[in-house]
Amino acid sequence: MNERIKTTIADLRQNSAEVTAAFSALNVAQLNWKPAEKSWSVGQCLDHLIVTHSLYLPEFEKIAAGEVKPTFWQKVSPMSGYFGRFLIKSLDPANAKPMRTTSKAFPSSSALGADIVDRFAVHQQEIVAALGKFPDDLDTAMIITSPLMGLVTYSLDDTLKFVPMHCQRHFNQAKRVTETPGFPT
Repeated sequence: MNERIKTTIADLRQNSAEVTAAFSALNVAQLNWKPAEKSWSVGQCLDHLIVTHSLYLPEFEKIAAGEVKPTFWQKVSPMSGYFGRFLIKSLDPANAKPMRTTSKAFPSSSALGADIVDRFAVHQQEIVAALGKFPDDLDTAMIITSPLMGLVTYSLDDTLKFVPMHCQRHFNQAKRVTETPGFPT
């Protein structure tokens, strides 16, 4: 298996374990508590990751099945490297600067159930399983199109870097929510 894929799988498993350890004991009120009206709750951080990363699963399944044929835009887009670097830099957990998301990736605005932590763990397992089906000789330099914004392209390698970073970034955000004064105990 490709080293990038192995690293991504290990990182996703670690993210899942950290989320479970940190948030599985929280009750529904704690999971849905928001420090401010426009802030996200712990549950919304996890729901956002489920919603966003679910959009990648169909592409991962096509890649695993060897059914990917590059589109004209994927072949000629001059911005693929730029977009990949931008997302890696923006989603780096060390970058605490807020970043807007597209409407496709908004978390639920309704109260989330106590099962959100388990749903996140199951979702991580689904992504890991999809990545585990990738061929050993996969060229991770292949260009894919963002499922969030159709004109944005980047390499699969960049995707495999930023997906776990995205998880860690929102894990850190959710941890900050639990450390905010007023968080219900």
